[in-house]
Amino acid sequence: MDNKKATLELGTKPVGKLLMQYALPAIIAMSASSLYNMVDSIFIGQGVGALAISGLAITFPFMNLSGAFGAAIGVGSSTLISVRLGQKDYDTALRIFGTCICLNVILGVVFAFLSLVFLDPILLFFGASEHTLPYAREYMEIILLGNVVTHLYLGLNAVLRSASKPRQAMFATIFTVVLNTLLDPLFIFVFHWGIKGAAIATVLSQLIALAWQFRLFSNKSFIVHFERGIYSLKRSIVGNILGIGMSPFLMHVASCLIVIIFNKSLYHYGGDLAVGAYGIVNRISFLFFMVIFGLNQGMSPIAGYNYGAMHFDRLLLVVRYAMTGATIITCIGWVVSVFFPYYCARLFTTDTTLISLAEHGLRMANFAIPVVGSQMVITIFFQSIGKAKISIFLSLSRQLLFLLPVLLFLPPIIGLDGVWLSFPISDFIAFLVSVFIMTRYVRRLKLQQNTSLT
Repeated sequence: MDNKKATLELGTKPVGKLLMQYALPAIIAMSASSLYNMVDSIFIGQGVGALAISGLAITFPFMNLSGAFGAAIGVGSSTLISVRLGQKDYDTALRIFGTCICLNVILGVVFAFLSLVFLDPILLFFGASEHTLPYAREYMEIILLGNVVTHLYLGLNAVLRSASKPRQAMFATIFTVVLNTLLDPLFIFVFHWGIKGAAIATVLSQLIALAWQFRLFSNKSFIVHFERGIYSLKRSIVGNILGIGMSPFLMHVASCLIVIIFNKSLYHYGGDLAVGAYGIVNRISFLFFMVIFGLNQGMSPIAGYNYGAMHFDRLLLVVRYAMTGATIITCIGWVVSVFFPYYCARLFTTDTTLISLAEHGLRMANFAIPVVGSQMVITIFFQSIGKAKISIFLSLSRQLLFLLPVLLFLPPIIGLDGVWLSFPISDFIAFLVSVFIMTRYVRRLKLQQNTSLT
């Protein structure tokens, strides 16, 4: 009963307080998750070497591709659960939960098996050289063996947030970060396991967190819990999950494609260390983006519930608050990237060439980062209310319609700087497009609301 009351608060509690209640745990969790990735990179760079950072950067497309399947299931399931809870359809919410678990296990196993069979050719295609391939292979072998654990861990965390348990989701993430931070130096410096030790620390941390999540969902008083008879692949539920999850799926796949082209361009115009510089730029930028992801995760169940309950004023208010918060976050990211790039790069390596490349890359790539926050919020807003087509378009437009052409056009003309400049150019265009679409939708929503009142 307490869980149902907590869920009902999504439609009654003041929106500002509600967003803080849901977003702060998610922001802390996602910030911790970003630090989790940074810790790996820092220990690998300081304990294994500059080329190991480049090898790690080669795995980013792989991680994005794996994350695409996990995001499709996790986001699709959690969004549907939020809407069903808003409609007080608790039985369907349970069945969606069971389907989420089945899909995560099946896709996690299939993806890991196929990737391990063709691991070297895939990494070479992603931009690995003879110098960076051994590092990338060592890391991904362990990560892929734990792929099902990662999918379940991330999927169950998404369900926790959608079912009014944001603090538990935060605790699970923070636990993995703390444990990973403790295990990384032990495995790399004490046991001398190198980059493989960082991967083992990652998977082991997630496995222990997953065991705790299983304990939470075993509680029958929890509004969404393990129950006999819910673990099946009903076509309608699977279709709805994948339909909503298609937006983040395609966004991750597009990101994978972009990073492949990005790595190849960097290697062509700057060599292995330029790829390593992107690895550093990516980790620093990701820290701020993950804060926005956390803000969006806090907004998503509130938006989904109030859309399902037809509380449109509350729906638009939570989006307005989220856009304001996201803009503040990205402005801080701009200040850090433009004025303190040396100190950011120095965290990861002592190699002066790599530091210089990363400094330059941070300033150029994040020049237009202040406008990225609003674009991200708008994309997740449409995803949260089940407007899959709009969300998919906004997800893909930044990377495929804007970033990819610039990335293919500029570098042949101005070299390495063209690779870095492709980010701010595409970011600004994507921002203008998303604001235009959001403005039109808000007008239509207000017209719908006024019509229903008359």
